[in-house]
Amino acid sequence: MTTQPMGTHLMDLALPHAGSLIQSVDWVAIAPPLIAAAAALLVLLADLLLPEARKRLLGPLTVLGLVGSLVALLPLTGRTRSTFCFPGAGCSYTADHFALAFQLLALGGALIAALLSLSTVADDRLPAGEYWFLLLSSAAGAALLPAARDLATLVVALEVVSLPSFALVALKRDARGGEAALKFFLSSVTATAVMLLGVGFLYAATGSLQLDAVAHGLTQLPGRLKPLAEAGAMLALVGFAFKVAAVPFHFWVPDTYAGAPIPVAGYLSVVGKAAGFAGLALVTSIGLRPYGHTWGLLLAVLAAVTMTAGNTAALRQRSDSAQGAVRLLAWSSVAQAGYLLVPLAAAGYAGTPHPLGATLAYALIYGLVNLGAFGVAALVARTSPANRLDDYRGLFARNRGAALALAFFLLCLAGLPPGVVGLFGKVVVFQAAVNAGLGWLAVIMAVNVVIALYYYLLWLAKLFAPGQAVEPTRAPAPLAATLGLTAAGAVVLSVAPQLVLQVVSGSLF
Repeated sequence: MTTQPMGTHLMDLALPHAGSLIQSVDWVAIAPPLIAAAAALLVLLADLLLPEARKRLLGPLTVLGLVGSLVALLPLTGRTRSTFCFPGAGCSYTADHFALAFQLLALGGALIAALLSLSTVADDRLPAGEYWFLLLSSAAGAALLPAARDLATLVVALEVVSLPSFALVALKRDARGGEAALKFFLSSVTATAVMLLGVGFLYAATGSLQLDAVAHGLTQLPGRLKPLAEAGAMLALVGFAFKVAAVPFHFWVPDTYAGAPIPVAGYLSVVGKAAGFAGLALVTSIGLRPYGHTWGLLLAVLAAVTMTAGNTAALRQRSDSAQGAVRLLAWSSVAQAGYLLVPLAAAGYAGTPHPLGATLAYALIYGLVNLGAFGVAALVARTSPANRLDDYRGLFARNRGAALALAFFLLCLAGLPPGVVGLFGKVVVFQAAVNAGLGWLAVIMAVNVVIALYYYLLWLAKLFAPGQAVEPTRAPAPLAATLGLTAAGAVVLSVAPQLVLQVVSGSLF
């Protein structure tokens, strides 16, 4: 009987290629979400240590953290960078053109929402430490998600976006806020459960969570596993449909927006929606690439139903109902989600991710002008807490700057001159549908754009209609600066739309 040295036994037990598991982290690549997360922890610590009189500094600290995250995007514009990579299994984090564009949207939207919140937190007496910590935490998740390249990271990042959002909605401590948070929570938990079941089915069928490996596995499935993979793909798409508020998974949107603090509603309509669309685009265009025609048709039908239902519900919004302005913006965001789904469906039919550039361009335009509209809603709510559409009658006489800004935002959302950037955004989406052979979807979108003109122009007309003689409405300095920033951005993009539309022509992955 021969004996082997103890070291030989240890070598036999060692993992093959163990050295490959030890790798350096590309800190530059992960800097944008990391800085936002670090700022959230710093705000939480400062909230514990600062006296009550100094906690007003937490808002500016949050703004600085988000500005730092945006600055961290600059070194990543030159080339694609990946980290957390494993031999033969791909990378879990990739900072490419797609990721950077969605990170710009997520962090820029969070920054505008934070600026809008500077006065709201004080006026509504919201707990400052909790508010700013939750906002930064959610923004960190939104910045992480577009760079995720495996299903586990995608799901975790999406929940990091969602979980703080429940609490942000509930921070407005009244009956409406509690009901809104409960509806939001229940719908999101249901979506997550359905999504996780779909992810589990895909993992069981393909043996991997990496998106590229999932796509490769779907092309080589034995016949007995195909039904499992198809069910997993369907459930994963249904879960993301909840997140982007696609019909019929949209029922939580109007009540949640109306019950939340207005800057939080604006944040959800832009940043929360951007995170959902980024995840949906990654799963379909990379992971489910072999099933392109199947999910392309499904998303095309969802797009048609979503934009029609959103615009129809917005038409029925009464001008004298409480929170009518926010509810109108909520239904408008549902309709806009339908428009954003069109290029995703086109990508399925085209068999290439190129049409996704139209979704990116339109999302950047929509995010800027929609947050601006929510900013004007926050201003009006200071003197008219009910925030009815009728409360906007004669706004031009009370605050000309706010009225002109809202008028321009509504024209951009409607796609009418001088809101040229909104018009170009819709044309790009039309073009993506037509080029993919989805002429019927382009026709439905054209009809819905005409329907939306009615309620956008009706609201715009109220701004310049004669109203009762009231005191001029003055905006706090942070709110006025934010409205000026968003309005200036919309004007610049209308003069030079190529700043955003060049996203369409670039390579995303």
